[in-house]
Amino acid sequence: MFVGDRMTSPGITIPSDITIHDALALFKKEKIRRAPVIEKGKLVGIVSEGDLLNASPSPVTSLSVWEMNYLLSKVTVKQVMTKKVKTVDVTTPIEEAARIMADNKIGGMPVMRSGKLVGIITETDLFKTFLELMGARQKAIRVTAAIDEKPGQLAKITKAIAAAGGNFISFGQFTGVDPSTKTVTFKVAGLKKEAVKKALTNVVLKFWDIRES
Repeated sequence: MFVGDRMTSPGITIPSDITIHDALALFKKEKIRRAPVIEKGKLVGIVSEGDLLNASPSPVTSLSVWEMNYLLSKVTVKQVMTKKVKTVDVTTPIEEAARIMADNKIGGMPVMRSGKLVGIITETDLFKTFLELMGARQKAIRVTAAIDEKPGQLAKITKAIAAAGGNFISFGQFTGVDPSTKTVTFKVAGLKKEAVKKALTNVVLKFWDIRES
């Protein structure tokens, strides 16, 4: 799965010379929290709702409403945007985009194709992808268990579930409590909770959780 499959496209952009007052109004209208900034058709930055709010006068300021409005009318997005923008290509794997965003503590990145802006990938897009990967919207038996960190363990699980007549909806593997183990979380349809537990009793090291979800 690539960024191009999950990005918001074409995405909402804003000009660099728009005032922060007008930018905030646009954010509210479009229900967005960040947007790429364009100047003469080219990407020059990215601005978030936080950037805009932090540039606004404090609610406890002694300035009058007219003075505040005057100041806001003079401050443009170009003055508060992030100029060093991290971008990704449409062909970037979705997990690589998630890693970049997590490592840099950012909530979104412009998406490029052949040097041109074509969309934006945000934390919301990643959350939706995670929900899909984990089968969060489908009712089934959800299992979290510990397995040995060695070849063939996943095959044993899939073989046992298939032999019992079950069907996997989702499957994820995560770091275990120690280097010798892994934690797996998956959802199985077509079997009752007890049938799933019986099929895997001699396959997994320990059940951390098993429920209908």
